[in-house]
Amino acid sequence: MSLKKTFSADKTKCSVTFNINATAAAGAEKAYLVGEFNDWSETATPMKKNADGSFSVKKQFEVNKEYQFRYLLDGKTWINDWKADKYIRSELVNDDNSVVSTYIDEAPKASAKKAPAKKAPAKKATPKASTKAPAKKEAAKPAAKKPAAKAPAKKTATKKTTK
Repeated sequence: MSLKKTFSADKTKCSVTFNINATAAAGAEKAYLVGEFNDWSETATPMKKNADGSFSVKKQFEVNKEYQFRYLLDGKTWINDWKADKYIRSELVNDDNSVVSTYIDEAPKASAKKAPAKKAPAKKATPKASTKAPAKKEAAKPAAKKPAAKAPAKKTATKKTTK
């Protein structure tokens, strides 16, 4: 299942393609998109059955809103879209409704993707006559040596003799 969103150039409309994959459709003959946008009509928005057994439908919405919806398979089985933007507890039944969000700030930003920067071709070293003397490089300083740690003195065991 999935939701694919496309925003109009003027950012006033959002087209959403709703998809039910063949596995989720479970061999259904008909599927309907049911939600707030069609007054929860169980027949107003039929979905097209594809050759692979999946279903899809495209709807246009106003932007900056959220719409609750569910899918109805063969007029009897209700399923959610598990790739929905979020879920809200239904006020009518003991179940969740899927939610599609059309907020602009959640829209994928095509312009945000930048092409990788091209590297400038490497310059070849060419000998040039220079009027400046070459900069002097500082000689690397040898690392300071730490004094060797002394091994602790060994204690010798002394035997006590008892009389």
